[in-house]
Amino acid sequence: MGEKEKESVWDYPRPPRLEASQRRLRVVHAGLVVADTSRGRRILETSHPPVYYFPAQDVAMQWMRPSGQRGTFCEFKGVASYWDLTLPDGSAPVVRGVAWSYAAPSAAYTDLKDHLAFYANKVDECWVDDEQVVPQPGDFYGGWITSHLKGPFKGAPGTMGW
Repeated sequence: MGEKEKESVWDYPRPPRLEASQRRLRVVHAGLVVADTSRGRRILETSHPPVYYFPAQDVAMQWMRPSGQRGTFCEFKGVASYWDLTLPDGSAPVVRGVAWSYAAPSAAYTDLKDHLAFYANKVDECWVDDEQVVPQPGDFYGGWITSHLKGPFKGAPGTMGW
């Protein structure tokens, strides 16, 4: 794919746009599929790679526990709650704050209700179709970088003020 055919994250809007994604999205940790969907949603926001949200029905919720960490506030989407991943039989250490969700998203983002987004840097693998993603730099944002995107991407040291 040439540079001209790639999506530029600088063409994404602010406030962010929420849209359906029919691409196959997967999260894998310790060899177990944690989430797998073709019914996801994605948030597109200026300077960020897409953040993908999975319907809770397509997440192994039996392994997800509400996190003890404090929620955060997004000026657009509302208050986020966090989730820890606890795999069966202690097969891997608990992954704290692996995902987040909006129990009561703001009016423009109600389609995010009952959906979870995962930090790609906290699990072994995240996939969009057959491509393993690269996590968005830093530890605050949760975008997934694939080869069909072009940056630069917000999140690395020195980019918080962009």
